[in-house]
Amino acid sequence: MNDPHPLRRTARVAAATVVALASLGVASPAVPAAARLPHDVWSIALDGSDPARRALAARSTAPFSMVGVTWADSRAELGGTAQVRTRDRVTGVWSGWRDLELDVRTPEIGTATEAAGARAGTQPLWTGPSDGVQVRVTGRGGQGSGLPAGLRVELVDPVRDASAPTSHGGAGASAGSRPAVVPRSGWGADESLVLSPAKYTTDTKVVFTHHTAGSNDYTCAQSADIIRAIFLYHVQGQGWNDIGYHFLVDKCGTVFEGRAGGIDEPVVGAQTYGLNTDAAGVAVIGDYNETKTPPPVITAVAGLAAWKLGLYGYDATGTAELTSSADNGKFARGQRVVLNRISGHRDGYPTECPGNNLYADLTTIRALAAAEQARRAGPVGPRP
Repeated sequence: MNDPHPLRRTARVAAATVVALASLGVASPAVPAAARLPHDVWSIALDGSDPARRALAARSTAPFSMVGVTWADSRAELGGTAQVRTRDRVTGVWSGWRDLELDVRTPEIGTATEAAGARAGTQPLWTGPSDGVQVRVTGRGGQGSGLPAGLRVELVDPVRDASAPTSHGGAGASAGSRPAVVPRSGWGADESLVLSPAKYTTDTKVVFTHHTAGSNDYTCAQSADIIRAIFLYHVQGQGWNDIGYHFLVDKCGTVFEGRAGGIDEPVVGAQTYGLNTDAAGVAVIGDYNETKTPPPVITAVAGLAAWKLGLYGYDATGTAELTSSADNGKFARGQRVVLNRISGHRDGYPTECPGNNLYADLTTIRALAAAEQARRAGPVGPRP
């Protein structure tokens, strides 16, 4: 991928040369001060000639707080497992092996095309402050298929200049029926990294619910850091134009603006491959396969979906028809798909997202959203 930021490229190269094994206790060479930016993504290629296995030995690294694995072909399927373990930057203790959730294809940009140089990848994992990593990626056994080319680990450091603090309060306060939403400035989006303006359709027929997977062991004071890290992973690690989700919600129920272009506009996102047109995506920070959905999350997602669908005159408990723009592993290109107005990612794409518990809670979320629309005297659209 062409890097428009040579300084960041220098920083990644410097990080990739950090080869001392942490288990040997060898001190790491420092990343040159001139190459160190307030936030960045460090990319390290995975080693190995085995077509069904790639690895990165345990090593010290530059500081990071989020990790993911990407590969060169945006249409390729990993078809196996990707696991990481990381070293806590404060305690020096290594974590156990953790699976990265696979999201194997890059969502399309616009209505049917893909960004040049875009990469497929796993979902990123929030690790908290870390300075060591080990990776192993294994292909699906017995299938005779190799791993995709260009595998690398992406280490994301979302630290930003203290002179530009994030804020949850005040900004984006409710206006009429609109829920309170923390704007992009509130979580510290670096708008200089968004190289193309937002693309629009004319409608929002469906709201897809996601989870970001990874850890639930974060404080809500860290939510802005996590969102900024996801943004950097999507933009610098995967080559997307912007963060993929339209909205994000933390476990305290705070709603954040995701992709730029206007929260009340039908912005094309990158969140449900093949079904991004006429749809919005809201991602809940955390993993909800085994963890129960916090009540503030259920309330926040319901209120947000009620408002967003209401802008277009849609009943939150209804259904809609979308047309798949790609062969995404669940639906064929051109296939017409009937979905609930409030759906889970797994309804439109072969994934576990948004986790078994959050998915089960969608029935409650739909009912709450409908009640909220009724409280507001019904849907307020359609938009002019």
